[in-house]
Amino acid sequence: MPLVFFRILGPLEVAVGARPAPLGGPKPRLLLAALLLQPGVVVSADALTDVLWPGRAPRSAAANLRTYVHGLRRVLGDRIEGRAGGYLLHAGPDELDATVAERLVARAHAERAPALLDRAAALWRGAVLEDLPHHHTWSSAVARLSELRLSVQEERLRFHVAAGRHADAIVELRGLLAEQPLREELWRLLVVALGASGRQGEALAAYAEAERVLRAVLATEPGLGLRQAVAGLDAPVPVCQLPLDLPDFTGRESRLAELTGLLDGERPAVVVLSGPPGAGKSALAVHAAHAARGRYPDGQLYVDLRGTSESPRRPLDVLAELLHALGVPDTGIPRGLGERSALLRSRLAGRRVCVVLDDAGSAGQVRPLLPGAGACAVLVTSRGRLPDLTVARHVDVGVLTGAEATELLARIAGAGRVAAEPEAAAAIVEACGRLPLAIRIAGARLSHRREWTLRTLAVRLADERRRLDELRVGDLAVRASLALSYDQLPGSCARAFRALGAFGPFPGWVVGALLGREHADDVLEVLVDAHLVDLVGEPPRYRLHDLVRCYARELGEPDSDAVRRVVEGYLSLATEAAERMPVRFFGAAPEPRPADLWCPGRVEDPVAWFAGERPVPLVELAVDHGFDALAWRLATAFTPYFDLRGHHEDWRRTHELALGAAERAGDPRGRAVVLRNLGQLEVYQDDYTAARAAFERSLALFRGIGDDQGAAVALAGLSTIRRVSGKHEMALRHCHDALELFTRSGDRHGEAVVRIAIGSVWLARGCHATAERWFTDAREACVEIGDRHREAHARHRMALLHQQRGNLGRAREELDRAIAIFGELGDDHCVGYAHQSLGELCLRSGDLAHAKLLLVNSLSVHRRDGDRRSEAEAGQLLGEVHERLGQVREARGLFRRSLEIWSELGAEEAAAALRERLSHHPLTMIAVGSILVPSERAGREP
Repeated sequence: MPLVFFRILGPLEVAVGARPAPLGGPKPRLLLAALLLQPGVVVSADALTDVLWPGRAPRSAAANLRTYVHGLRRVLGDRIEGRAGGYLLHAGPDELDATVAERLVARAHAERAPALLDRAAALWRGAVLEDLPHHHTWSSAVARLSELRLSVQEERLRFHVAAGRHADAIVELRGLLAEQPLREELWRLLVVALGASGRQGEALAAYAEAERVLRAVLATEPGLGLRQAVAGLDAPVPVCQLPLDLPDFTGRESRLAELTGLLDGERPAVVVLSGPPGAGKSALAVHAAHAARGRYPDGQLYVDLRGTSESPRRPLDVLAELLHALGVPDTGIPRGLGERSALLRSRLAGRRVCVVLDDAGSAGQVRPLLPGAGACAVLVTSRGRLPDLTVARHVDVGVLTGAEATELLARIAGAGRVAAEPEAAAAIVEACGRLPLAIRIAGARLSHRREWTLRTLAVRLADERRRLDELRVGDLAVRASLALSYDQLPGSCARAFRALGAFGPFPGWVVGALLGREHADDVLEVLVDAHLVDLVGEPPRYRLHDLVRCYARELGEPDSDAVRRVVEGYLSLATEAAERMPVRFFGAAPEPRPADLWCPGRVEDPVAWFAGERPVPLVELAVDHGFDALAWRLATAFTPYFDLRGHHEDWRRTHELALGAAERAGDPRGRAVVLRNLGQLEVYQDDYTAARAAFERSLALFRGIGDDQGAAVALAGLSTIRRVSGKHEMALRHCHDALELFTRSGDRHGEAVVRIAIGSVWLARGCHATAERWFTDAREACVEIGDRHREAHARHRMALLHQQRGNLGRAREELDRAIAIFGELGDDHCVGYAHQSLGELCLRSGDLAHAKLLLVNSLSVHRRDGDRRSEAEAGQLLGEVHERLGQVREARGLFRRSLEIWSELGAEEAAAALRERLSHHPLTMIAVGSILVPSERAGREP
C-alpha cells in the first residue's frame, strides 16, 4: 500500500499511512480534486480560483488559495508544488485510484484476465467525485472516467454471462440499466443472461422494455446485436396454436403452390381463402400454415373468429387472446380497440409469425388484427370474399377436381376398395359434389362399415330423395353433408354431438356429463374419428369445427339436465381448486358442496387448472340456460384465482353476470357474496366510491340474513376504504365490529386479518405501542392456525412499525421473513409490495444501491399488475434514491410521473406534497423522510 493514496472514483478521500486524512472544508477539497484530475500537470491559479469561486471571486481569493494549499501541505507533505502561475500535484501511478484502474484495465486486455476487470470495477465507490459540485472544466476528465467505468462493467459482465454466472450478472445488469437505460449492450447482456437462465418470458419483456425506451427517448429501433440476442431465445410457449394437420389432406396442389409462394417468410402477406361451406378452407389454411412453419420461427397463432355464428367474436376480445399468446400479461393489455391493435402491431413488428384467422364474418372483424411492419403472414378463411379487405390477396377455394376427390375417398375408405370399384367410387364423389367435408363423411361411413361395398353407398346416394337427406350441394351443401355424418352416429354419440354445439373447447369429461355417464371415452373417440370433434392442445382438449358446431346447434339445444351436469362439474372442480389454492382467499365463507353435485374427478394442480379454463363462457352458459344459482356460485369459485393472478377483466365480467343471476334466483347471500367480491375489485382499480357502495350493499344483505362471517368480511372491506382515505376513527369502528362478528362466527383467519387492519390504522396514527400489540396478536394467531400468508402480512406491517421507530435492523428481519413466506406461497404480488418496503428501508439507512435495485423491481411488478397507487409510491421512493445520488433529472422524471398518477387518483394530499417538492431547486430536494403512507395495496387484503 503506498504511503499516500488518493481516491476520486467516488467521494474524494485521501489515505495517509492507511488512515483517512482530514482534508478540511469544501474549498480545500475542491482544490485537491481539481489537481487530482490532472496529476503531474500545472493547474493555473486562475483556473483554481474559478473552481473554488465560480462566477465571482473575492478580493482575498489569491491569499485564500495560498492558505488552502498550505493546509493541504500540512497533511500531504510536499505533494503540492508551487510553479509559476499555478500548482502541480505529484502522485505516482499507484497512488491514485483512477490511474490504478486504467492500468488494471490495460493489463486485463493484454493478459485476457477477467479477474483484473473485477479488481478495476471494485475501485469505483460511486460517481466520480460525487460528493463535490463539478466545475465545467472537469467535464472531459469526469466523462472519460465515467465511460471507463461503464466499459469495465460491460466487459466484466460479458465475461460473467459467457462463463454462466447468470444470476449475479442479472442483478447487476438491472441495477445498471436503472441508471443507463439507453445502453444497448447492457440490454443485450440482460436478454442473453435471462434467456440462458430459462427465463424466456422475462427476456422477452426486457427486450420489449428496451424497444420502448429506445423509441421513446431516441426515436430509434434496437440495434443488430440486441435484435440477434432476442432472436436467439427459445420461442415462448405456446409456439404453435395450429389445430392438428389432417394426415390424409389431398389435392389443392395449385392453391398450395400459390400459398407457398406468398408465405415466403420474407415479405408481409395477407391472404383471404374464401369459398362455400364444406369446401375445406380451414383445412387448406391449417395445412399451408403447417407447411410454412419453418419460415415463421417466431410462432403460429390460430383464432376462431366465429363469423358464421350468431355471436361473432369481437376484435377487442380476439386482440386480448393474441396478445396473451405473444406474452403480454393481463395488466399490460390496454382497454381500447385502437390501443390493443397498435400493441399487436408493435409486438409483431420485426418478427416472423403466421396467423390463421378462421371463419371471418367481415373485413371489419379482420382489419384490427392485421400486423403492420415485418414479415408476418395472415391467412383468413371466410365464406365471403371480403372484397373491401383491399390489403389482402384473395384466393377462391372451390370444390376438388374429380381426381383429387377420388384420391381423398381412397385415403379414408381404403385404396384397395376404391381401386376395386372405380365406377362406384366416381358415383359417390359426384354425389358428394366433390365437397371435401361431404367426401370425408362418406369415406368415414365406408371405413367404419367394412361389410359395405362402395356400390351400396353409391346406390343410397343415387336416389335424389335420399340424397337431399344424406347429401346436398350449393348453399346447403355443408348442412347436407353434416346431416349424413350425423345419421351415421350411434344414439349416445348423436346426443353428445347435438349437445356439444353449445360449447367452445372442452375437456373430455364434458361428454360424459352431457350423457350422464362417468366415462364416455368411447363416444368421444367415435366423434374424433368422424372428424366432428378435433383434438387440440395438451393436456387433451377438444373442439368442434365452426361449421360443425353451427350445424349441431341447428339440431337443437342440449337438454336442461345435460347442461346442468356440465355446469355442476365445472363448479365442483372450481370449488375444489379454490379450496386447495396456495393462498387462502379473504372472502365470505363458501357454501359446502352439495352431495349430489356432479363431480367429474379431481384437480391435480389447482392453479394450472384455473389457468386452463375460460370462466366467462361457462358463467354465460349457466345464465343462458337459467341455472342462476349455479352461475353465481361458479363465478365466485373462480375469484381466488382472479385475485392471485390479477385477472380483472374476467373477474368483472363473470361477477356482473353473477349479480344478475343471484338477483333472479332471489338469493340474498349470493348477491352479498358477489357484491363483496365486486367491491374488492373496485378497490384494486382505485374506484373507492364504487367499492364503498358495493361493500355497503353487501353488508346490508349479510346482516339481513344473519350471516355474521359475511358481514364481517364486508365490514373489513369498508374499513380498508376508510383507512386509505384517512378516516381512521370510522375505519377502527368497522374493524372492531368485524372482529366481534368474526369471533362470534369462529373465523380465526378473519380475526387475524382484522387485527392486522386495526394495527395498520394505529400505525397510520403514529400510536406505535398500540399498533405493535395488534400486529403481535395477529401474528401469533396466524402461527397458531397455520395461516402463513397472513403471518407474512403481519410481519410486513410489523416491519413498517419498526421502521417508523427507527429500529431498522428489526424492520429488516421482519421484512426478510415476510418476503420468504410470500415467495414460498407463490404470491408474486405481495413479494413486490414487500420489496417496496425493503427498498424504502434501505433508502432510509443509506444503502442506496440496494434500495434502487429493490425499488426498480417493485415498480416493474406494480406496473405489470396495474396497481397505480403502488406504482406512484414506488416511483416516488425511487425518485428519492436518485435525489440522494445527485441524479436530479431522473428524480424529477419519476416525481412527475407519480404526481400524474396521484392527480388522476384524486389523492390530493400526496399530490400536494409532491408538487411542493418539485417546486424547489433540484439540489435542495435531498430527502430526509418519506412523504408516503406505507404501501398497503389497499385492495389486497391480508
